[in-house]
Amino acid sequence: MKNIHVIQRVLMILAILILITLPLAAQNQVRILQSNAAGDRVHIIDPATNKVVGVVPGIEAGHGVTASPDGSRMYVSSEADDTLDVADLATLKVIKKIPLSGHPNNIAISPDGRRVYVGIRQKIGDNPGVADVIDTASLTKIKSIRTEGPVHNLYVTPDGKNVVAGDASQNGYVSVLDTEKDAPAWAVKLGEDIRPMAISKNPDGSSRSIFVQIGNLNGFVVVDFKTRKEVARIELPKLPPGRVPIMTGSSESHGIAVTADQKTLLVNSRLNNALYSYSLPDLKLSGTAYLSGKGAAWITVTPDGKRAYVADPVGNTTIVVDVPTMKEVAKIPVGQVPKRNHTMVVAGRASNN
Repeated sequence: MKNIHVIQRVLMILAILILITLPLAAQNQVRILQSNAAGDRVHIIDPATNKVVGVVPGIEAGHGVTASPDGSRMYVSSEADDTLDVADLATLKVIKKIPLSGHPNNIAISPDGRRVYVGIRQKIGDNPGVADVIDTASLTKIKSIRTEGPVHNLYVTPDGKNVVAGDASQNGYVSVLDTEKDAPAWAVKLGEDIRPMAISKNPDGSSRSIFVQIGNLNGFVVVDFKTRKEVARIELPKLPPGRVPIMTGSSESHGIAVTADQKTLLVNSRLNNALYSYSLPDLKLSGTAYLSGKGAAWITVTPDGKRAYVADPVGNTTIVVDVPTMKEVAKIPVGQVPKRNHTMVVAGRASNN
């Protein structure tokens, strides 16, 4: 009889724990943030339904977009105002516009959410380029870090120890910055303007490779983080008979991402209007998705790695690709000239829609 009472008590405790944790799990949400370069708003997409569930207005010519780790704030670089715009995602309203050193492009946030780094796409003073550092507690610019050229693309490494900034000039430097010292660490010259990048990591969390799209290469460059050297240049496949390329004018390959499990590299081709998948770390072509839009540009991936969201700035849509099958499964109308997009995970908060 005593054993029965013990078992009943254990079962009761387990039931209580399940009741406590289930609502929290149910509140965990994934949202796709989609900026619009020729509009004044950011669209919020629910990947469960592939519908727009919220809009943040008042951000003119948004370029880079990211969010705080807790999903309470969104940060967007405004090319119209040369500011970093901060929005409260509970109210979907802009709460502050932070003046920057100059004209901004892409942005990235540290894993702990304490800093937002903003690439400035112009020469500032005696510096060939800078990355502005924004303190998210005070919402002020606290420093500008020198880079080897004007910054178009900028990312924080998965371990948060470095910022990787891409040069917008023909020199094509990738500048790696030390986030602890807020200072330059090292750089590698690739010889063409730097487009989007993605960073893979080792099992211990340290940075392994930087995958860099450059100039009009319909492919990407691989930079080894440890040796600080270019180790490969990979061209994307040629189109099969019956398919014709899209004349883009620039950046034939634009948009690249590593899945969270570090097993897949996803690469856009504007020229081919396609998304390609490569296995990691061996970089073998594993899949192709030909898209129905008018040009694949930027990309973000859900945390489980199963869905990729590709911005089509010509068709004014965000295209959804099922990664395991490499099939297009949805096309979402958004604003004018959708550019950067970002995957946001919201833990323990109520829905905004």
